[in-house]
Amino acid sequence: MPALVLLGAQWGDEGKGKATDLLGGSVDYVVRYQGGNNAGHTVVVGDQKYALHLLPSGILSPGCTPVIGNGVVVDPSVLLSELSGLNERGVDTSKLLISGNAHIITPYNVTVDKVTERFLGKRKIGTTGRGIGPTYADKINRVGIRVQDLYDESILTQKVEAALDVKNQVLTKLYNRRAIAVEQVVEELLGYAEKIRPYVADTVLVLNQALEDDKVVLFEGGQGTLLDIDHGTYPFVTSSNPTAGGACTGAGVGPTKISRVIGILKAYTTRVGAGPFPTELFDEDGEALRRIGGERGVTTGRDRRCGWFDAVIARYATRVNGLTDFFLTKLDVLTGWEQIPVCVAYEIDGKRVEELPYSQTDFHHAKPVYETLPGWSEDITGAKSFSDLPKNAQNYVKALEEMSGAPISAIGVGPGRDETIEINSFL
Repeated sequence: MPALVLLGAQWGDEGKGKATDLLGGSVDYVVRYQGGNNAGHTVVVGDQKYALHLLPSGILSPGCTPVIGNGVVVDPSVLLSELSGLNERGVDTSKLLISGNAHIITPYNVTVDKVTERFLGKRKIGTTGRGIGPTYADKINRVGIRVQDLYDESILTQKVEAALDVKNQVLTKLYNRRAIAVEQVVEELLGYAEKIRPYVADTVLVLNQALEDDKVVLFEGGQGTLLDIDHGTYPFVTSSNPTAGGACTGAGVGPTKISRVIGILKAYTTRVGAGPFPTELFDEDGEALRRIGGERGVTTGRDRRCGWFDAVIARYATRVNGLTDFFLTKLDVLTGWEQIPVCVAYEIDGKRVEELPYSQTDFHHAKPVYETLPGWSEDITGAKSFSDLPKNAQNYVKALEEMSGAPISAIGVGPGRDETIEINSFL
């Protein structure tokens, strides 16, 4: 019963799509267990590039069943648009399963998200404005709309009325916006019902039966560890749990069934949106990483903030996720630097700190303590084994592995599906 969790070990955008796709041909199910269309994966298959926002990356692997778990929030219009785009490109999407307990992103969730972020001004968090946070808030406040509610018009209407009772007061009296009509929302949501009905299932039952039948199930987290609502750089975080524990609640599978937890690490560090970032670069090196690495958000289109590798957050990710392996991506981007700094600790108020501070104030004031490693100039995109890498590239990988606390079992040396060095099999 091999169940694997694959997640980001930094602030997201580490290349989870490439890693999931690499495993997709060997697994039976790929499951998104949290987040929504605020996450994005770029997967390159041959000369074709696919940008996925809501769908699990495994949808591109023939024979694999992609699953959207109960912990995901679903925008039906985005879902249908993404499915249509893949179908037009010849991708079979018929095996997709969607949990009936997943929550729906409604039009009013998107409206509230956008107006709230604008209202915050300088205090804004940097959300994508896609209604993710307000939908999770509705879920916790027990006024959320679930996929299964689309098939009972009476319940759907009651739930929309309950949600808008308060939201319309806020929109009209605080934000000076027009009230949203219940009937309009219900009509729009009902319009999606039959279009997504073929995909709706009891995914908790399906996944647990699959594990009992010795099928291989891969759980795919969106965003990254440092964006976790509980364990990330709060409040500059997402609204769910992309850490390994989120796979259990977001898919309905018990922790004793998880056999391996794989963290995706970029060979440097990036993040999108506001919040602390100790190794962020504001110089030519930062611009070079952004340009060479193509660091632009798949979903948002925003430039990513770039910095050197941070071993402190890598160690933290190992600890809070119980990581058994790392998948190191974008090593090729570092080709050409004579010297490569790596953050091994922080300086906070004159003191050296080697673990992530629990205090938000301390983290905001953390300054990186660097060790410099020799770089390499050779093209590594054709490397098929670890020994094919230049000696300095090998030493860089070994140093990161030692600092991060878990073995690096695979290395991405280019954007293509086949541009990966596998050191230890994940299965």
